[in-house]
Amino acid sequence: MAEPLRLKAKSASPGIASGPAFLAEEPKAPSAAERPDAAPASQAVGGYGALEKAIDISIGELEHLADGADAESRDIIDFQIEVLRDPSIAEATGARMEADENVVFAWVATLDAYIGELEAADEEQMRARAVDILDIKNRVLGALAGTPIADFPPGSVFIGKDMEPSRFLAHDWSKGGGIALFAGSTAGHVALLARAKSVPMVIGTGRFSAADGDPVSVDGNAGAVILQAGSMLIPPLVPAQEPAGDTQTTGGELRTADGVPILLSININDPAEIDALDPATAGVGLMRSEFSITSVADAANEERQLAIYRRVLEQAGDRPVTIRMLDIGGDKPLAGLEDLPALASGLRGIRLLLARPEIARVQARALLRAAVFGRLSVMLPMVTFPDEIDRMRELFREEAEKLGRRALLHRMPPIGMMVEVPAAALMLDTFGAAAFFSFGTNDLTQYLAASARDDTDADAGKAAPAVLRLIAQAVKLTAGKPVSICGDMAGNPSYLPGLLAAGLRHFSVAPARRPAIRSAIIGLNADGTRAAGE
Repeated sequence: MAEPLRLKAKSASPGIASGPAFLAEEPKAPSAAERPDAAPASQAVGGYGALEKAIDISIGELEHLADGADAESRDIIDFQIEVLRDPSIAEATGARMEADENVVFAWVATLDAYIGELEAADEEQMRARAVDILDIKNRVLGALAGTPIADFPPGSVFIGKDMEPSRFLAHDWSKGGGIALFAGSTAGHVALLARAKSVPMVIGTGRFSAADGDPVSVDGNAGAVILQAGSMLIPPLVPAQEPAGDTQTTGGELRTADGVPILLSININDPAEIDALDPATAGVGLMRSEFSITSVADAANEERQLAIYRRVLEQAGDRPVTIRMLDIGGDKPLAGLEDLPALASGLRGIRLLLARPEIARVQARALLRAAVFGRLSVMLPMVTFPDEIDRMRELFREEAEKLGRRALLHRMPPIGMMVEVPAAALMLDTFGAAAFFSFGTNDLTQYLAASARDDTDADAGKAAPAVLRLIAQAVKLTAGKPVSICGDMAGNPSYLPGLLAAGLRHFSVAPARRPAIRSAIIGLNADGTRAAGE
């Protein structure tokens, strides 16, 4: 029988504790579909008044925590309240708003700048204060979105990169439990609180793998974490992933009647739909992130986005997941951003993300951090020109460097593009920076047929021959890179012959359409002709 894994750590608070693991980065936050009560709060985001209200709520929550707290705890809470009331924070946020930043992103950028200064400080005690400011930032974002940080089960061993002081203070430690941090500091407020309340705590373990609920022991005397057999220390340097290619995964074997392998993936709009990913499915060919990130508060909340993406990636296991960056703008608004000049000008997709980089940077960081939990690829929406990919890739590189300086584990995912603009489809050979291509036939049909969005369905049948011809020409320009189709045409059996004849071998469809498409593929040859006897 394998021996338990003992990881060397640094003691931050003496004592020994055992209990089920609580992974702090697990996606405890509900999805947008699971929190109907959040809509009013999300809709309210948009003006400085909403931010002031969220700050007032956060101050009230902290004051409630301070009721009956000991002197040391009260000092920590008072520091956070003082920061929230600091006029210089409001002035810096206001200055960013005057530069056309949305109020929520102005708040995030202001606090992130403060955090960065603390993390770069020479003194350990100053660096340790960074988590206090992160705590404040996320508490206000939670108040804006109506999703406060949830407590964790009593008696658990908290496992994460760091721990917020208010989270420690809100937890009932009378039933036992301990803390094991990948990073952390003995000079931090949580370590001080843990020593005051005799909660065993270790820091500096490095990132390790453990499942939620696994038995874990924290030895705050010797400075160690004991994990059950099968756990492992995760190396700090993780190589970049290769793009998800056109190779069939183990299981889910699907071939045309003449034996050509075909990939059949699913499209999802919400993390809950990942349940449809059974062994007969190759992976997630398209996750529309804008259906889960429905408000400006969500778009500004890196931790919430990370939780959503991580849930999908971990449930997908070793199967690839392609997450499309926010396709917002035009007729797809994001609550709380309606008054931005970029939206007023009609920008959509990657053009809006590049025009409002504060939105793209938060999502990029969440995706970079999520990539270590599975086979992630990132897809850019509404790409028209090659330089748009170059600029977004540079943004990802910049955010990856920042995460590296903060010692946050991350991985650079392959970055590909939706092919839904005719100008791009005709010039795919010039998009050398794209790691892969995926045809979005809904918008491709609309723009090719010059249809209004409301009339696209009516025109789809008449425009289909032109769309199929354009796809066939575009596939020849992909230079052997992975290519798929994720639009509605992929889920319509009547279009399958033409799509197969065009050279497509990877189809991503709505979960409900998968059985019909699977059956249709089996009855067709790879050139789109019907098999003998069909």
